[in-house]
Amino acid sequence: MIHSKNCFKCKTIKPLSEFYKHNAMADGHLNKCKVCAKNDSTIHRVKNLEKYRANDRERSKNPERRKLQTEITKAWRQQDIRRSKAHTAVGYAIKKGELLRQPCIRCGEQNSLAHHEDYDKPLDVMWLCPPCHKQRHKELLTF
Repeated sequence: MIHSKNCFKCKTIKPLSEFYKHNAMADGHLNKCKVCAKNDSTIHRVKNLEKYRANDRERSKNPERRKLQTEITKAWRQQDIRRSKAHTAVGYAIKKGELLRQPCIRCGEQNSLAHHEDYDKPLDVMWLCPPCHKQRHKELLTF
């Protein structure tokens, strides 16, 4: 029984658990490791970003996906009501001109989102672009 395999991309011998299953292969696993497969997938998506975004927009119109997104949003709001109230307060303050959208404090990108470190202070926000905002939430999970 084979327990390891050589990745044809990175030329590294790895355990079979590091390869995706693929029924068409003799040993039942893809010939490139998961890391290389993910890298290839990411590169392909970046090169064809507009095509993928158009596809994502089309998929989001699917009634089942809309229903699921509504359920996810409802559950998210119920998890911590302060979160929803803080987001609403920011939107209202921007509309009234009391709060001005700023560029991302990390990279300077103009398209930014209001990030709350503390939902009890709804107008105390830091402005982050979507990628930096996502990164900040990852950082918060590691603490």
